[in-house]
Amino acid sequence: MTANNEGEPMFSYQSFLQKQFDVVTALRAEVESVIRLVDIHTSDQGDSVVFIGRLLNSAEDAYNILKDRFQRLGYTALLRREKNGDDVIVAQKGVFPFTRSNPIINIALLIITIFTTMFAGASFAQVNLLRVIPNAITNGNWAALFSAFVSGAPFALTLLLILGVHEMGHYIVGRLHGVNVTLPYFIPVPFGLGTMGAFIQLKSPVENRKALFDVGLAGPVAGFLVALPLMIVGLSMSKLVPLLSTSGQLGSSLLLRWLTDLIQPHAAGYAVSLHPIAIAAWFGILITGINLLPMGQLDGGHVAYAVLGKAAHTLAFIAFGTMIIAGFTVWSGWFTWAFFAIITGLRHSAPLNDITPLDPLRKVIGFLTLIWFLLIITPRPF
Repeated sequence: MTANNEGEPMFSYQSFLQKQFDVVTALRAEVESVIRLVDIHTSDQGDSVVFIGRLLNSAEDAYNILKDRFQRLGYTALLRREKNGDDVIVAQKGVFPFTRSNPIINIALLIITIFTTMFAGASFAQVNLLRVIPNAITNGNWAALFSAFVSGAPFALTLLLILGVHEMGHYIVGRLHGVNVTLPYFIPVPFGLGTMGAFIQLKSPVENRKALFDVGLAGPVAGFLVALPLMIVGLSMSKLVPLLSTSGQLGSSLLLRWLTDLIQPHAAGYAVSLHPIAIAAWFGILITGINLLPMGQLDGGHVAYAVLGKAAHTLAFIAFGTMIIAGFTVWSGWFTWAFFAIITGLRHSAPLNDITPLDPLRKVIGFLTLIWFLLIITPRPF
């Protein structure tokens, strides 16, 4: 340290270099048992130190060893593999502490979404709450208002159950893999279906491709296992009506068309008037299909990167281009999802350990997910 004229300590470049040298030395001592070192690079500020060489054991074993060692020094371990075959260990300054979110926000959003979806559900049950509410306020007919809201319960409970189970699938599997995740946030809106869906937030990075695959696929699988039987129930409660016009009809996927023909077979000139439970299940399956698009931060993007690695970026651009074409030729709503994909990013970030490949079973399931996507996606929903 040097001092100014007033005796205050000043920055010493020599002491900074010594501190940086000590950090690199300490980190090198921790990695020498897991990699045959060829080269070392460090950032100017010492925020990251890169060790290049060849791992002496499997990437998974190496990461498990380095994770705790680096954390004790205040660093996070990352594993990468270069195109030339070199293995790279990155010591990134900082760790991701486990933090708890405030459940009051989650509960408040859920309560609001219950009301907005019940309002939407009442409209699907042919009840106009905009007339019932003023009448209740003017005449004190609160029983009629309560009855009107209850009429929206089948739709609301079905939809919220599907969305909630979907997000809890992500949450539970994420916690099992040690990922710091929040509880689901529901998004209420005062129009349409009463909600824009729900989401959870990852507050720490995913450790490897296995965890990325499991967390990404858990939500769609969990939600679909609830939506499918509810769709069957809803279809069985639906009615056949004369087809007066094709306007206002909901679109159909291959799977839903097959289910409709099986449960509600009908002749030409007739259509199925969906029960509110079926409408909610239809929306749940639609969201599942869109979430399986193999791009960016969508669930399908997680699965695609886990299976294909960086090759998933090419698949994401293909999917994006297909959405743009579909926006011009099939349904303009695909432009909205394409915009969302641009905002969140088409490329998927790598997990901390990006070397360990996915096991064969998960790869097979990943490719089967593509077939599942093709069965449930609805090209023209509305």
